[in-house]
Amino acid sequence: MTQKNLLLLCGGGGDEHSISLLSANYFEAQLATLPHFNVLRVELNAKGQYHTQAGELCELTNSKQIRFDDETKAPWDVDYVIPCIHGYPGETGDIQSYFGLINLPYFGCDSESSSNCFNKVTAKMWFSALGIPNTPYIFLSEFNEQALVQAKAALENWGSIFIKAASQGSSVGCYRVDSIEQLASSLEEAFTFSPYVVIEKTITARELEVATYEVDGEIIATKPGEIICASNTFYSFDEKYAENSQAQTVIEADVDEAIAKQIQEYAIKAFKGMKLRHLSRIDFFLTEDNEILLNEINTFPGQTQISMFPKMLQNHGHDFAQYLSGNIMAQLKS
Repeated sequence: MTQKNLLLLCGGGGDEHSISLLSANYFEAQLATLPHFNVLRVELNAKGQYHTQAGELCELTNSKQIRFDDETKAPWDVDYVIPCIHGYPGETGDIQSYFGLINLPYFGCDSESSSNCFNKVTAKMWFSALGIPNTPYIFLSEFNEQALVQAKAALENWGSIFIKAASQGSSVGCYRVDSIEQLASSLEEAFTFSPYVVIEKTITARELEVATYEVDGEIIATKPGEIICASNTFYSFDEKYAENSQAQTVIEADVDEAIAKQIQEYAIKAFKGMKLRHLSRIDFFLTEDNEILLNEINTFPGQTQISMFPKMLQNHGHDFAQYLSGNIMAQLKS
């Protein structure tokens, strides 16, 4: 089989830059088992600069080449790219727009579906349009007196709320508010992360996650896995990735078979309806009354040593490297 030049692009310079590097380690290890790929790992930093692991500055040109600042080095032709970037500019759809402009095939969801899922306002509108239950919410477009009035009314109505920056990762710019004293500062802080803010009713529920992905053209939704946080605390950014995290992951949650099946059906419906591609992790709440609520979709879920997506994929019986290779080669042949 002829070798293909595969660019593993990571980092991104956003709030989840360091996690993207950890995920890239996993991709790199998996790709190392596939001899038909010649892999070059390049990091994108907050200044928009590209550099290799050795620190060599380079750029991805519109002729689909990596060109090095050191002009004595020959350009590196790129056949395919994996944008291993959590948050901006990967899950936001920005980097995919550039790939589309230069006609460079890439792994993962396209620009539009990434953007629709990343923005919590747009995502919730899509969930409702598809007929998938999700958490009650309101959204705000400006931090002002009227926004505070609306937020206060939501807090009084629901008793407890989450204030979330609309265009950020799942745990960035996100605050649980249980009292009026917390309200103004949390709302103001959320607006520093995004021009739009979502206020959601706090749901007392189990947090269930489904790896939803494509194999040989078929959309697969695994049985739900579960995140269990210490003392029922919010699953924050630190809880997800800190070495001393107390959060526990259960690869296959103990839920009724009918409920698991309904969650899987919702996951596939969301994947199809929002035109996702290759991979996603779709997260749900399951209340004490067995109400299922779609929480959010991650279009490029973490692939660290403690991440749920690769664990659930493997638990479902798929080899990650072969899954990756199959999707890449199918796309290159199309």
